[in-house]
Formats: sequence, C-alpha cells, structure tokens
Amino acid sequence: MELRAQRALSPVSTTRARRPLHKPALALLTACLMALPAFAQVSSTGQGSTESGNEISGPIRLNSTTRAMQDTSAASQQAQQAQQAAMSRAPKYVPGEFEIYVNKLLGIDLTDPGTLEQLRRSEISAVDVNAVSQTQTNAAGKSASVSADNIVRRLGADLMLDGRMGIDTEGPRQASADYLIGIGDEIQLTAWGSIDADLRLTVDRAGRVTIPRVGPVLVAGVRYGDLNEVVRARIGQVFKNFQVSTSLGKLRTIRIYVTGFTSKPGAYSVSGLATIVNGLIRAGGPSAAGSFRQIELRRNGQVVSTFDAYDLLLKGDKASDRALQAEDVLHIGPIGPQVAVLGSVNKQSILELKPGETLDDVLAMSGGFSAVADRSRVSIEQLSDRNDRRVRELQLPAQLKTIASNGDVIRAFSSVNTALPVGKQFKRVTVEGEVARPGEYVLPPTSTLQDAIAAAGGLTSQAYVFGTDFSRESVRQSQQENYERALRDLETEFTKYASTQRATTADEAAGNAQRAAGSERLVARLRAVRPTGRVVLQLESDTRQLPSLTVEDGDRLLIPARPTTVGVFGSVFNAGSFLLSNNASVDDVMKLAGGPTRGADASGAFVIRANGTVVSARQTSSGWLGYGSNLAGLQALPGDTVFVPEQMNKSTFIQDAKDWTQILANFGLGIAALQTIKN
Repeated sequence: MELRAQRALSPVSTTRARRPLHKPALALLTACLMALPAFAQVSSTGQGSTESGNEISGPIRLNSTTRAMQDTSAASQQAQQAQQAAMSRAPKYVPGEFEIYVNKLLGIDLTDPGTLEQLRRSEISAVDVNAVSQTQTNAAGKSASVSADNIVRRLGADLMLDGRMGIDTEGPRQASADYLIGIGDEIQLTAWGSIDADLRLTVDRAGRVTIPRVGPVLVAGVRYGDLNEVVRARIGQVFKNFQVSTSLGKLRTIRIYVTGFTSKPGAYSVSGLATIVNGLIRAGGPSAAGSFRQIELRRNGQVVSTFDAYDLLLKGDKASDRALQAEDVLHIGPIGPQVAVLGSVNKQSILELKPGETLDDVLAMSGGFSAVADRSRVSIEQLSDRNDRRVRELQLPAQLKTIASNGDVIRAFSSVNTALPVGKQFKRVTVEGEVARPGEYVLPPTSTLQDAIAAAGGLTSQAYVFGTDFSRESVRQSQQENYERALRDLETEFTKYASTQRATTADEAAGNAQRAAGSERLVARLRAVRPTGRVVLQLESDTRQLPSLTVEDGDRLLIPARPTTVGVFGSVFNAGSFLLSNNASVDDVMKLAGGPTRGADASGAFVIRANGTVVSARQTSSGWLGYGSNLAGLQALPGDTVFVPEQMNKSTFIQDAKDWTQILANFGLGIAALQTIKN
C-alpha cells in the first residue's frame, strides 16, 4: 500500500519539482507576446524602427484579404455579363428615305429585306464585309453587285456601326492626371523598403481602400495625379523608410444616358475613361433621323459641350470630345439638311449640312475629286427643281460657292468615261509582222492604215500584204454580241425540236436522247469559240499597199510573210500542206491530196483565202440539181486553205433502190386505179 501510494504520487511530485525550473521561461514568453503590439506600434511610429535594433529581420509583408480578391472576381463577372448584354442588344443599321433614294439611283434597293439582313450580319460578325454580297438588277436591266463597300451611307455611319460594339470600345488607355478616383476603381499599390506590398485594392462604397496594418484611406474624389501622395502620407503615419507607387488597375463603370434621335435610347454602362465618342458608339450612334453634328453633353441639367462628329471624322480634331462622368446625358438632335455626292469623288457619301455651307465644302467633305474626274463641271439635281428642270450643270471653279440645299444630288463626271470625239482622239495602234520596226504607236486623229505602216518603218521585202490580218476592238465586240444572239437562237431551236419529238418505240426514244445530247455538246463547243474582230480587207492578190482606212484606238495590224504552201483538209485521202506551183488551180491542189474520198461532199468544198474571204464550190455550180460543181477554174493563191466536208445523211444504193421501188410501185398502183375507174 505504501509502495502504491508512492507510485501514485510520483508524477505529481515530479511535476511540482519541475515547475520551478520552467516558470521563469514561461513568464518571459508571456511578456514577449504581450509586448508584440506595443513593439509594432513603436516601430510604425518610427521610435522603434529597423534602424535602432535588430528585433525584426527583413521588411514587413502587407497581405491583402481574401474578401478583396472575392470582390475583384465578382466585379469581373459582372463586367463580362454587362458586355454580353450590350452585344445582345447591338442596334442594326436602318437607312433613311433619302439614303434609300440615293442608292436606288445607283441600282441598289435597300428596301429588300435580304440585303438589309446580310448587311446586318456583316456588321455584327467578324467576317470580311467584301465577302457579303448580293446581285440585284437595276432599272436598266443590268446586274449590280451589292456589298457593304458600294452602298452609299451617311458620313459617320461606318464609325458608329463598328463590329466591336459592346466589347469595351474604350480599350486600354492611360488615365489623365485630372481623372477623379471613384467608387469601383481598382488601385494597384506597390511598396518596398521597410515594408513589402503588392496589392490590388478596390474603392468601396464609402470611397475608401483598406491597406492591411495601415487601415482605411479615403481616395474617392482624389485626382489621379495626387493619389500617390495621399497614399504615401497615410502609410507614413504607421511606417518609415519605405517607397510607394500607385496606379490604376481596372476602372469602374459609370452609367450614362443617350437620348434623342438614336436607335437605342436609354442607359448605358461605360468605362470611367469613356468620352462622348465612346458613348455614341456604345449606343449605336444617331439613327437615320439623328444628327452627327448636333450632339450635346448635358451634366446636372446644363449643356457643358456641343460635339460635331465631322470635326473628328474629317479634320481629326478631338478637342470637343469631352470625358464622361456618371449620370451624364448625351442628347442627339434631329438631322439637318442632307446632300449626296456621287461619281468621280474619293468617297461617295451622304453628308449633313450646316447653314451656309457651299458646294466647295461638300466636295471637300467627300474627299475631293478622284484622279480621273472632270474638274471643270458637276451636275446637281435639286429637290426644288425636280418638277421643272430637274438636273442642271455647274461650271467650276466659277460656281464653287453655290449654297448647297437639302436633298441635292451632286455628281462628278469622269474624264475617262466621257471620251473625246473620234475626230479628236489620238489612236494607239499595234503593228506586227513584216515591218521594219514592229511595235505599238500613237498616231494623230486622222491617221490611216498606210500611216501606221509608215510609222513602223514600212514593209519588208517578204511582206504579204494580201494576207494582212487587221483586227479592231469595236468590231470584235459587235461580233461577240451577234454570235451570242445566234447561239441563243440555235439553242432555242434545238429545244423546240427536242420537245416536239414523239417516240413510239424504245429505239426511237434512245435516238432522240442521243440527238439531244449531241445538240448540247455542239452548243457547248460553239460557246467556247470567241470572235477575233478581224476586218476582211478587199485586196488584190498582188497588191503592195493597204487601203486608206482611218484607224481606231486599239487597232491591230499583222502583215505576214509570203507563204509558199496551200493547205488541204477534210474528207480527202491525204490531208496536209502542199507546195504551190505556178498557175495551179484549186482542183490541182486537191489532186495532190488524193482528191475527195467516197464519203466526201465535193459540191460543198470551199476555199479560205489568206485575206479572210471564202470561195465556195456552190458559187460555180451548174445544172438544176447542182451537179457539175467544181473548183477547177479557180486559181490557188499562197496561204489558201481548201476544205472538203464530209457528206451528211449518207444512203447506200440498196436504200436508194428501195426508196425508188416504193415510189414506182405506188405510182403503178395509182395508174392501175385510174384505169379501173375509167373502165
């Protein structure tokens, strides 16, 4: 029992024996812990700074709270939601009546819903606007390509209807020294020295930011240029021997109001650095009835600035683009007088006028005349004259000071499209082949083919004037139009023929389908042929001089060398080119090729001369059925091409005999019937 009691009491006695050993250390530790706040206070006031002792090793770290990080994350999410909401209500472009009228003069119908929808998509999306196009037909029957580039809009519409609308159009910019810190602004604070801090602080609703171990600092209403000194002074009340730097991080959003003639009036959230232009872009700018030149900035019921967008667009003057503040009102007034400038100007536009602006001002706002414009005159269609004279011409520069009025349509002429009379034009002619100096020449207005040859240095000894190839661009265009018209007629005939064919058997149906397919292939091959614009010159075979024909701009003259062969092609035994002997006829040349084959149509043979003329065997045919056709008496000339076609609709002797037998049999039956009736 005594032993157990000693064992039970031993721990207590041991503890009591050790307690006196640890009591001084415990008291010292308690005193140190109690002295820490006082030490920090002494150190912050400078009386116990790091210079007077080594109680603290290294700078003090100031950490931001978790709540501030959560507030920053929430603000970021709210900003993203605001951007998405702004994008969802981005206004679409709606043209006005005058704009519709002007574009209709150019053959573009802006009342077509499909055109407006494609334009709206091209403005909102990030696709290339040149790829969004549509083909319409104007009143003249010609197709016009409709795209965002060739539609004439009001000056300024392209700026206000930016595809980035609703995506923080202000962009990253440096805040000015006069920017006033407000609720919601984020301040980036960096400190070094006796303290170490890298903080992102958001101004709360009381207009303060809270710095760890320093406390709240009132910054709302402080100029950005004074922010650094305000923060330095507050931290200096607690710490010494430090440096501090402040800057603005994410800025607050402010609410403004856009009223008047805009497509989407109402309240908008913009950046604290937003200006009048940013607010207009966010709201989609003036509507079709809104003005670009009468925009007021109202603050606390007073007009503090009047903004003219043309100063920025045309002159780059941003002096009147004032910074916005919370609860500001942008009021867009009604549109003023409008004029349209079309034709040879650098920017076809619809312009808004101020009182007293002249034709000279209008042309300057449209970028002036283009490089090919006729600067001596313009046409003007005035609204007041549309029931009378309608269009009149103004002579420049004498009438540049004419006052422009509402509804005027001004057209600048092109000096390229308005060509001089042929009798006054200098001609650009190309001479090639057997001349001394082949090349391109510019000739006086009344020059002839002989003058073109003389300009090229004259003919060489090998020149074959009879085979001259003379091409003219105006003739080629006329040939192309006539050729296409003939092809359309031919295709129509083939279609009519195919639609009227009736087949009673499968073989007949297959034959009709085969003929239709062959007709389609023929038309396709004919469409691939392009006229050359050659003009056939009526020349003698031994001539050495071209006719006195006046040249035109773009003429081409090719004088070949004298050939020594004649070509024979088609349905002959040995097609090819053969040397031409003296006084040989076309029939002699055909004999060199073996003559026509059994299936040849000798009566349809023809000769193409080197000068472009054609001589056919049918021109020398004799007999009432056309038998006896030949080219025996026609002299062959150098460069001739003889062609013997294949005979079409061939029939054998048996088939011919069968047909004649049937005819005679019917003839005999008819005679027998007549004899019977007679008896």
